[in-house]
Amino acid sequence: MATTITSGVQYSGIWTMNQVNAAVAAGTWTGLPYLYAWGRNDSGQLGLGNTTYYSSPKQVGSLNNWFKIESARDCGIAIKSDGTLWSWGSNVRGQLGLGNTTYYSSPKQVGALTNWSTIAGGERYSVAIKTDGTIWSWGDNEYGNLGLNNITSYSSPKQVGSLTTWSKMACGFYQTIAIKTDGTLWIWGRNNFGQLGDGTSVNKSSPIQVGSLTTWSNISGGFYHTVAIKTDGTLWSWGYNAQGQLGLGNAAYYSSPKQVGSLTTWSNLGSNAYSTLSIKTGGTLWSWGRNNFGNLGLGNRTDYSSPKQIGVLTNWLKIAGGTYQNLSIKTDSTLWSWGRNDFGQLGLGNRTYYSSPKQVGSLTTWLNVASGSYFSLATSS
Repeated sequence: MATTITSGVQYSGIWTMNQVNAAVAAGTWTGLPYLYAWGRNDSGQLGLGNTTYYSSPKQVGSLNNWFKIESARDCGIAIKSDGTLWSWGSNVRGQLGLGNTTYYSSPKQVGALTNWSTIAGGERYSVAIKTDGTIWSWGDNEYGNLGLNNITSYSSPKQVGSLTTWSKMACGFYQTIAIKTDGTLWIWGRNNFGQLGDGTSVNKSSPIQVGSLTTWSNISGGFYHTVAIKTDGTLWSWGYNAQGQLGLGNAAYYSSPKQVGSLTTWSNLGSNAYSTLSIKTGGTLWSWGRNNFGNLGLGNRTDYSSPKQIGVLTNWLKIAGGTYQNLSIKTDSTLWSWGRNDFGQLGLGNRTYYSSPKQVGSLTTWLNVASGSYFSLATSS
């Protein structure tokens, strides 16, 4: 019998992944999320206290309070269950937020605050939202991607404006995307291919609104393209499109949002460097764009400019795109990966490329995934 999730109630027993996510949303999840990492590790981005590469998941420390995880190009970012913020890996532009440019191969706490709630990582910079709805950024700011109305890099968190209405965010290569509590869409940073969606190719160093709609619900960014879902389940994309990563059936660039087909069943998003992935409300998994390493998961290396279904399964739940590798969790809490694997970033115990999803080990306890530049992170209860 299915479990009904009620706020303020503690639960026990055997859980499905959907029930876990509902409990997390209700604030009643009492699981024990351990952190695992694998793949490239030359900057200590695996958080394992060394610079050794691993081709299968390795546990990061012994703590079991990792609540949210993300990755920038070559560093990891995480929030613990107590609301503290942690980072590790490359720090050449201060992207760890620790007030310096020192690399760290194990997690270090960013300040002493306990009110961090959401994180995202771009190319050598990071962004976070606090529980009070404020948004903060740090790291490389060459294109104004920190949203601070300048192009100065910062090695510690700086508040973006004074608003307390930020709800969701994502990072592309050097563009930052965010949704406010009123459902409006905002974006800033690099805009050389129109990835900011404002109809121009001019960089913006502070947040600008994309159109006037109040119905945006989900966002993701690739190297130079951006994708978003509205509350009506429609899918929209804009920016660079040479490999068909916008899903519009062509290779034309667009500097304002264009609807991908006419379906209203899109629910989840993930972006690879030059490709896009999405899960529909029925649990099917779709991909499109560049496929030179089999990163579309379609069993080949052919590029596609419109969405193609990966297999026939209807139990896909979460997705994360790295540079050319992808990770996904199913509703049975198994973990799957495919694409480029020269550093062992697929977690399969080898360095073989795979053009269709392969299960990572045999665990059925995976909770969340993140994927950076040739390395991967995941939590498991």
